[in-house]
Amino acid sequence: TEALAQVRDDDAIRVAVLTGTGRAFSAGIDIKERAETGAGAGGLGGGGAYEFFPAAPGASPYTFDPGKPVIAAVNGFCLGGGMEVALACDLRIAGEAARFGQPDVTRGFFPGGGAAVRLPRVIPRAFAMDMLLTGEPIDAATALRWGLVSRVVADEALLPTAMGLARKMAGYGPVAMRALREVVRAQEDLPLAQALRFSSSLRWIVGKTDDAEEGLRAFAERRDPEFTGR
Repeated sequence: TEALAQVRDDDAIRVAVLTGTGRAFSAGIDIKERAETGAGAGGLGGGGAYEFFPAAPGASPYTFDPGKPVIAAVNGFCLGGGMEVALACDLRIAGEAARFGQPDVTRGFFPGGGAAVRLPRVIPRAFAMDMLLTGEPIDAATALRWGLVSRVVADEALLPTAMGLARKMAGYGPVAMRALREVVRAQEDLPLAQALRFSSSLRWIVGKTDDAEEGLRAFAERRDPEFTGR
């Protein structure tokens, strides 16, 4: 969450890449630790009903919005809360050895990072229900076929591919990039007419920026544009 806050606050950062080290992107919560501490699997954790009504969601990788594109480069296991972190990202690419799953139900508890809501918005409902209700993991090829990831590459090419995409995207107009991202995220909650109106409004705003003019000039002058985010 601190890293995502840095992405949000540093104008020099235009795109972020999130990946894991070792053999997993993230395998989710430490179940043994939860069992030993008595914290359970989230939820109230022994508290009162008032905990159902927080003033605002706590900052977490599931809810924090850095306002800029985030690429999940999924290496190895991507399970439970780890998969929910990946679902919160804008792009997901996977190495061939990646494995995705929401095994919460097999342990008698409920996904804590929004999978029950986000997963059916990312992939077809039938596939989402399969993953959520069976708890069975899927491999990278299945994740690509179901639309959970947009690309699958050799494991050794995963991070270079993600960084290459990030550098390419960082070279585009950052205002246009952020506007596109905002429209795609917001339109899920809007009727079609309002979503189109919102999209047209942001298109007009982006068209008034210096970067939009620079893009046209660079095309006419047959050179690479130099976008400043203004």
